Amino acid sequence: MSERRVTMADVARRAGVSPTTASFALSGRTDMRVSDASRERVLEAARELGYRPNVTARSLRTKSTQTIGFVSDRITTTPFAGDVIRGAMEAAREREYLLFITEAGGDRDTEESLVHALLDRQVDAVIYASMFTRYVTPPKALFGRRVVLLNCLAPGFDAPSVVPDELEAGRDAARALLAAGHAEGLWVIGGHQAVPATPEGIIAGNERMRGLEEVLRAVGARPDGVVECDWDTHDGYREVSALLAAGHRPRAMVCLTDRVSMGAYQALGEAGLSVPGDVSVVSFDDQDIAAALRPALTTLKLPHCRLGRLAVELILGEGPLEAAVHRVPMPLQERASIGAPAGR
Repeated sequence: MSERRVTMADVARRAGVSPTTASFALSGRTDMRVSDASRERVLEAARELGYRPNVTARSLRTKSTQTIGFVSDRITTTPFAGDVIRGAMEAAREREYLLFITEAGGDRDTEESLVHALLDRQVDAVIYASMFTRYVTPPKALFGRRVVLLNCLAPGFDAPSVVPDELEAGRDAARALLAAGHAEGLWVIGGHQAVPATPEGIIAGNERMRGLEEVLRAVGARPDGVVECDWDTHDGYREVSALLAAGHRPRAMVCLTDRVSMGAYQALGEAGLSVPGDVSVVSFDDQDIAAALRPALTTLKLPHCRLGRLAVELILGEGPLEAAVHRVPMPLQERASIGAPAGR
């Protein structure tokens, strides 16, 4: 048999006040005079009895359910982006909001159904999220609602977007190599990810490359070559092996993900080249493997937790949401994979 829920009337009786006084004291309202002594008795009675407010009744009064819907493609099943969920949940909990997390797995019909299910439950707002930064078309049911786009962009959709600052990360990667003396012999592995599946590149690749080339160009430098490939370990290994077999001897490499860097490390090691003694390497993402590689990899950290937190902070802010792009910094994680050019 379930335990009876403690009511506000129970709190009022324990505190020796009227239910109205108890209500005003517990809600923190100031438009009715409640003495400090009475308010303290009510709060103490609530603590002793373990009183919890009736959320349904409160939502009818305040027109707020204190819930946020979170719809993503594949974030919850992807270990690389799990901190997005953690950041959003922490920010929601701090504000006494509940996060309803759903995932569509990339299926449009499932996504539409999940959005309608959340709206039917009267969530106050919806975070529409993507595992990687891309252009999206949100479901029609979200138009006119309070929405924040997380790790995605939707031109023409009236909502703010929260994305990593990939452009500045590209600049910082170039600055890190230039500061160590690498203005020549620089190769880029991964590039824009301009491959058959994405011939125009992807947002992260295009912005990282733009920032990198901008800083190099400002000092009269440029990469010796850019190798376009997918961004996985075997791609990095294959392309760097081919590069070395063709007689090229890079002095520094920018790898577009940590997984590409892992493959590059393997290829360099097989060729008898050391990092950073012979070849310096800088990368992006700061996945777990970055710190585990030997030497540990210098990389630009994807701010997953901060992305999720900022999305909640924006959506629970006061006033209307403006359709602006909020870029979250990707801090440089300085480790041991960058050194002075060989021979210096």
